[in-house]
Amino acid sequence: MSTADALLAPPTPTAALALETVRAMADPGLVNHCLRSYAWGVARADALGLDYDAELLFVSSMLHDLGVVPLFDSHDQPFEDAGGAVGWVFAAGAGWPADRRERVREVIQRHMLPSVDPADDPEGHLLEVATSFDVRGAGADGWAPTLVADVLRRAPRLDFGDRFTGLIAAQARRKPASQARRLHDAGGPAAGAAYWASAAGVRPEGA
Repeated sequence: MSTADALLAPPTPTAALALETVRAMADPGLVNHCLRSYAWGVARADALGLDYDAELLFVSSMLHDLGVVPLFDSHDQPFEDAGGAVGWVFAAGAGWPADRRERVREVIQRHMLPSVDPADDPEGHLLEVATSFDVRGAGADGWAPTLVADVLRRAPRLDFGDRFTGLIAAQARRKPASQARRLHDAGGPAAGAAYWASAAGVRPEGA
């Protein structure tokens, strides 16, 4: 198994059910974003020598953006809060204890913060930096180009960049006090789509 294959594989049966869930509820571009987010998070942890809970990180990575999916999009709550609630319900169904359900909620909610201290929340930090990289191209020098290319071959971006830009714009319009508004106003998703389209070895969105 190649490094990329290992990074994209669910680490436990419960993690595999989280992947099954996002595949049933989201489009392929968003599913691949979730898979890449886990891969980038694990690679970051390895580079930092950071201890983390692989199952918790995988489940959180798979479910973190379900709050932008129409089935789960709250009319007035930030999408990360809606996604965190989905994560809590999933974890309860998986039989996780109450404190572990809350951890899924926290990790998903915190991925939209500008930064998360790895000493306080390693999984929250890993998901925050991983999604920032995948959405905005932030901190790109933290991942080896060969690994990035390998992961992208196995979990291609498809139309994620353009579609997510539109989803975040819609969140920003409806929820002006949200982190989505901050991200939209900073031009993050649109800049990220442009970054990934022009990155070496990466084909344009939808190609």
